[in-house]
Amino acid sequence: MVLAQLVEYFSTSPTPPLRDSNNVAPGRNASVATRAEAHHAEEVLEEEEKQHPLVHAGLAGGLGGVTGDMLMHSLDTVKTRQQGDPYRPPKYHSLGNTYYTILRQEGFARGLYGGVLPAFVGSFGGTFIFFGTYEWSKRLLKDNGVTPAISYFTAGLIADVAASPLYVPTEVLKTRLQLQGRYNNPYFKSGYNYRSTLNAASNIARHEGIPALFHGYRATLYRDLPFSALQFAFYEKEREAAMWFEGTKNLSLPTEIFVGATAGGAAGVITCPFDVVKTRMQTQVNGATAAASTAPTATGESPPLPNSSRIMTTSQQCRSISTAEPPTKHRKAGASTTLNTASVMKGLRIIYQTEGIMGWFRGVGPRGVWTSIQSGTMLVLYQILLGKLEEYPIVKD
Repeated sequence: MVLAQLVEYFSTSPTPPLRDSNNVAPGRNASVATRAEAHHAEEVLEEEEKQHPLVHAGLAGGLGGVTGDMLMHSLDTVKTRQQGDPYRPPKYHSLGNTYYTILRQEGFARGLYGGVLPAFVGSFGGTFIFFGTYEWSKRLLKDNGVTPAISYFTAGLIADVAASPLYVPTEVLKTRLQLQGRYNNPYFKSGYNYRSTLNAASNIARHEGIPALFHGYRATLYRDLPFSALQFAFYEKEREAAMWFEGTKNLSLPTEIFVGATAGGAAGVITCPFDVVKTRMQTQVNGATAAASTAPTATGESPPLPNSSRIMTTSQQCRSISTAEPPTKHRKAGASTTLNTASVMKGLRIIYQTEGIMGWFRGVGPRGVWTSIQSGTMLVLYQILLGKLEEYPIVKD
């Protein structure tokens, strides 16, 4: 219902009001100024509609996306440790405490930046495919008479589906390596002990099967499809308004940052209920009770794991890991409702019935901040790099 209302809201493209003309002389001069203003606004929007080569769009998006994700990778690691923490009571308590503990015990490269290689591959490759597909879909829809805002929304959906076969497997590798930390980690017993990204991929494929690399695929799409669609619907409409206001397609840097951050932040807040369901499913299913009964204490250090990658049973491999944004404090055990379902819609209903509307928006603050920073970085760099590639093209139109 919410998405339908948003689509209906954006389905029209009203002409923006003209600039204030109070200082223009009345009569014929005012009429001329009004027509000139309208003509100038049309020229700005027409100039923006210039179609960049799809390779340029993909390359600019890939570089922008990987920059934003690499900047935020340490926060992503902190989130993964907090939500995959098997210790009772929890080893990690707050954002600052988790950062400091991982950095002090495990270091920067293998601790806070564990899993950075699959993150890099998935981020660059995924956003390259995403932006290339997005531009192609948007142009196709608009050329066939679809309303611009609906074109933006639908293109975001199509692009996310196209990127997901690459993104989801690298997300699985990244999350396991982030949770593991360094090889033979004596400070955190994650249940995983891979020597490298390649070793992780080969062990998962050999002992769990190729489908294990796509664990959480459907739940990821439920969250990311509406997020991408809304993010780009907001982004395109905000850019149109900003270009009219500033009278040029070359928006100022503060405006580009504001547009990208608000578009991503708004989409992140609106899709928070799907993120909550995804988090509950991935942190409560697969025998959480058994895991808690055998977990070490937070004060004691786990002994080093064996020198070779441990071959685990299927139940051990199916860890309760979330890839949602991090809370600022670790929630106490039993504070959230156990879903015991694989249905996203049923999960939404259970949370609403037991916790009310606020249950859908747990962690909405951190999620809004995360998506704002990442989206702002990615979309600003996307526009800057598109401009540079226009000056120094790799391929011709």
